Amino acid sequence: MDKKINKAKRGNEKAFQELVEMEKSKLFRMAYLYVKNEEDALDIVQETICKAFISIKHLKESSYFSTWIARILINTAIDFINKTNRLVSLSDADGYIHDQNLHMEEKLDLVEAIKRLDMHYKTVIIFRYYKDLTVKQIAEILNCPEGTVKTRLHRAIHQLKSDLKEGCI
Repeated sequence: MDKKINKAKRGNEKAFQELVEMEKSKLFRMAYLYVKNEEDALDIVQETICKAFISIKHLKESSYFSTWIARILINTAIDFINKTNRLVSLSDADGYIHDQNLHMEEKLDLVEAIKRLDMHYKTVIIFRYYKDLTVKQIAEILNCPEGTVKTRLHRAIHQLKSDLKEGCI
């Protein structure tokens, strides 16, 4: 992979295309988490790929290609949302809640509670529990300190617990 990245950094379009092939389904799923619309998600992925191609020569560490392109996608998705003034939403519960011990009603309640979170809380929850990323990986993607990620996760979980308790009463 390092060889492909180095070739891509030198302008080799085929090498870049092969790198993108390995990432494109992850990129699409991530974009879809933000906009919940296939066409918009595809537009975001396409714009991400263009931005990545233009700026790949600035990628410092080849081993972070996946994280680097994910960060570009997140920024592109957030820009898109801000431009279109949309709320970030999640798809149906089965795609995002992996705990099979939850009944469908509880899964739907959890998804609804996640939908109500602020965008920065929602983002860390999606990365941590949907993408199974570590706090360190999330911090790298979001380009913020690990402590910030931990705080956002803690606050998001606290808000989710609070929202779900209110729904049960």
